[in-house]
Amino acid sequence: MRFGFLIYPGVEELDLVGPWEMATMWRAYAGGPECLAVSETGGPTVCAKGLKIAADTDFERCPPLDYLLVPGGFAAFDEMANARLVGFVAAQARSCRHVLSVCTGAFILHAAGLLHGRRATTHWKALERLAALPGVIVAEERHVRDGTVWTSAGVSAGMDLTLAFIAAEAGAEAASIVQYNAEYFPDGRVYGTAHRGDAASAYFRSLAPST
Repeated sequence: MRFGFLIYPGVEELDLVGPWEMATMWRAYAGGPECLAVSETGGPTVCAKGLKIAADTDFERCPPLDYLLVPGGFAAFDEMANARLVGFVAAQARSCRHVLSVCTGAFILHAAGLLHGRRATTHWKALERLAALPGVIVAEERHVRDGTVWTSAGVSAGMDLTLAFIAAEAGAEAASIVQYNAEYFPDGRVYGTAHRGDAASAYFRSLAPST
């Protein structure tokens, strides 16, 4: 079993690294799949905030994947027009058991023809833009599953998405082992009122500020 993580110039670091951490802990502690990073040409890539990440393989040499995760960032809007990258996602999706996106990675999934008639979400800043695309049913939730396609809200939401995915694929106990080893137990604190802004997702507005 192979879990591929797409990399491209300007990808948002935590969109990629958060799910990677959960997935590699699944591999290490609960019998999860091999994980590999894939980019168009292989080699190092500079992410949105300057972190450099080296891919394990390129599109041509990438083996068939069982799972594929597409992270986001502002650069995802440019990659929507990258025919080679979109074609890679579409081709892998034909044989993948599941395809996942984080944040604006959803726009790449749409460009690859994977969101037509499906519920999906993205970063709150891009919800209206996602809703304007044909065939997408926008859900203002932290993460959404519609069949074999999973999408999440922005940045940190990718970790919750990946844990939910692990639970669905391997069972709650496997997800529990990953969560425990990652010490991923958010304390639930909500600071201030920024999350209640007019453009925020419905799930944001339902959060109660900490007292």
